[in-house]
Amino acid sequence: MRIRLESVFVTDQDHALSFYTEKLGFVKKRDIPMGHGARFLTVVSPEEPDGTELMLEPNGEHAATKAFKEALYAEGLPLTAFLVDDCRAEYERLVELGVEFKSEPMDVGGTVMATLDDTCGNLIMIYDEQPEN
Repeated sequence: MRIRLESVFVTDQDHALSFYTEKLGFVKKRDIPMGHGARFLTVVSPEEPDGTELMLEPNGEHAATKAFKEALYAEGLPLTAFLVDDCRAEYERLVELGVEFKSEPMDVGGTVMATLDDTCGNLIMIYDEQPEN
């Protein structure tokens, strides 16, 4: 069993695609019309073009999705997390691009992490794994 596709629910797929590619640095992998304006839209890491895809899933008017996202956001809980080589450096790069963070990088026992707002109603954690001494 492997993970090949993960989803984040977004309110506007075009806006999400712009943020995830222009700000976070992902690249578009698939863009397949699904009818009623929705698309099967995925992005991937440029370092792993055949790796796990992140689906920018339209949440539309689904009450359960809306409540779930709002509850996570209100509690400051990230929906998902992305591994980076250097959390502090990535934080600085993203701040320069105008990305809003809810927390600055902090060391939590060998891992440095920070939480950003994806402008689509989700909090996303970025983190690195520091080698043990």
